[in-house]
Amino acid sequence: MTADPSAALLLSRELPFDVVRRDRDSRLQRIRAGVYLRKDIWVGLKPWERYRMRVLAVARTWKAPVFCLESAAVLQGLPIFGEPAHIHVLSADGRSWSEGDVVVHGSTDDRKVSDAVGHCATSITETAVDLARVLPPAFALAVVDAAARILAAGGGSLDVSAHGRSQANRRGVRQLDWVHARATAESESAGESVSRAVIEWLGYEEPEPQREFFYEGVTDRCDFYWRRLRIIGESDGYGKYDAADPKAMKAHFVREKQREDRLRRHEGGFARWDWGDTLRFEALDGKLRDAGLVPLYPRQPWLLSTLAHNPRSAVRPTGRQPRVERASAR
Repeated sequence: MTADPSAALLLSRELPFDVVRRDRDSRLQRIRAGVYLRKDIWVGLKPWERYRMRVLAVARTWKAPVFCLESAAVLQGLPIFGEPAHIHVLSADGRSWSEGDVVVHGSTDDRKVSDAVGHCATSITETAVDLARVLPPAFALAVVDAAARILAAGGGSLDVSAHGRSQANRRGVRQLDWVHARATAESESAGESVSRAVIEWLGYEEPEPQREFFYEGVTDRCDFYWRRLRIIGESDGYGKYDAADPKAMKAHFVREKQREDRLRRHEGGFARWDWGDTLRFEALDGKLRDAGLVPLYPRQPWLLSTLAHNPRSAVRPTGRQPRVERASAR
């Protein structure tokens, strides 16, 4: 892949006499009418990377599109869960319509537009509010946490409840209130954000986020800490090391083992889980219990059931964490 992913796209209009041959070339993947990508690149892309390519293909073939919802999010570095089914664009005249996999959204509200890596998109605040209305609640929380973190880095803040309620659109306002009450710029990954929601729905007490410990001359920061029981929780991500570099991978695991052993020597318990454990919430529940935690409140089965499927995605969001960079390495 090049530094600019859109540069890898091949457009028929740029080589009009090659259109038929491209349609028949087994080495090319058709992204949309008149837009292709080398198949060896396409098959190596993760679902959200494929979605970004589809968004960039629209950017190259439509006249001045303004992206919104997941299409804005994928350009702004916000989490994407699976591969969204549609490309989302704001309407220039207030009408809503669709063309193939592109949905054009009309709105009676004034929408703030900003630059997103050279493309026009709704602002990060607008994007976060739009997605928080329609995504399953844990995924909505992850998007708002990431948006709050980006805005906080520039000295800004985010109140999705107030912003959403100031708009004429009344869809999902209760979910906006729920998300706002739990959102934090301290969360460093989508995995942490979704884990917080699942921990609450399983009935556990709320942990402290991003707690620092000073033991044996070393500073360690952990994702979650239950002070009353002195139990540490860690939501493992996929961006802490370069998986293509075996030496870096080995060094990462050595550091993590040393870190975990150090913390176990001084604290009461340690639980570690990954993205799959979080979505399969029984696995996370088992690991929390094994570490010494006991639920204090009733489970919320309906909310837990929303983890099973993202209706806006063509690909179920399992296996790897959604695309979003951690705020800092440990």
